[in-house]
Amino acid sequence: MKPSSYRSGLKNVRGLGAAHEGTHHFWLQRMTALALIPLTVWFIINIVTKLLGAERFQIAQWFESPITLLLMASFLVALFWHAKLGLQTIIEDYVHCECTKLTLLIGSSAIIYLLGAGSLLAIAHLHFFGI
Repeated sequence: MKPSSYRSGLKNVRGLGAAHEGTHHFWLQRMTALALIPLTVWFIINIVTKLLGAERFQIAQWFESPITLLLMASFLVALFWHAKLGLQTIIEDYVHCECTKLTLLIGSSAIIYLLGAGSLLAIAHLHFFGI
């Protein structure tokens, strides 16, 4: 008998599991977490050094910078995307009723997208129109 005959048929399986997206989801979570590290440090440093105790016009001036807009938008996109992926994982792992699972997945995604879009619109408004 050849050594290859001892192998199971698992080596021939195509896809990434039942949902066919497990590895992609795993890497997206890790990449958003990795992106959030420097963005969160930048955000906290700016809160402490520039925005803590600042007047409204100083906050508006901070948002006028294109670099601030880009970094803040990147922070928000990574934050909400990471939150969506994390909630999806929790719901898929711990909710066993398919109807409830589907409802929670749709509802949590909708809430995350609305909060993300609202946040991006708010910082765009601050950048282009001020307070």
